Amino acid sequence: MATTSDFKANAMLKYNNEIFSIVEFQHVQTGRGGAYYQTKMRNVKTGKIIENRFRSGETVDMVSVSRRNYQYLYKDGENLVFMNLDDYEQIYVPAHTIGDEIRFLKDNENVIIAFDNETVLSVDVPQHVNLRVIATEPGLKGDTATNVLKPATLETGAIINVPLFVNEGDLIRLDTKSETYIERVKE
Repeated sequence: MATTSDFKANAMLKYNNEIFSIVEFQHVQTGRGGAYYQTKMRNVKTGKIIENRFRSGETVDMVSVSRRNYQYLYKDGENLVFMNLDDYEQIYVPAHTIGDEIRFLKDNENVIIAFDNETVLSVDVPQHVNLRVIATEPGLKGDTATNVLKPATLETGAIINVPLFVNEGDLIRLDTKSETYIERVKE
């Protein structure tokens, strides 16, 4: 058995007889009373995200997983097809397993898939990806007094807010966890 001090992002734990992946966690120290961990966890089977509070030092049932490198190939209905980079075996994974980060997944992107025995628990999309802007309104020259953002449609169909100087055809780097623009990539 592990304790709450072993929490880390993407760690797996068994809670209420179901397996959850830790999306976010924060250690909170209160003025009165004990410290606790506030967590956001994704149910591996349903994809539903719940919030929960664990007392600091509480014992939890962590699930040991094996992680393997895969490459995303294509979407087939409600499933995504991935290829193992070691033996070229293809597997089908339900789309809800990835969650919202599916919007930033493009063909031939390398991912890490977590398994419990041979059951897929989660798909870890890279934290930073480079995507091309396919549609956005042109920025006005000289309109730089404040940090103004505008919506942009990316090659995967995702829409995020970008600075005014970003134009159609630009390659940008973004954070898939916070869904925010990082920088424009030089080609």
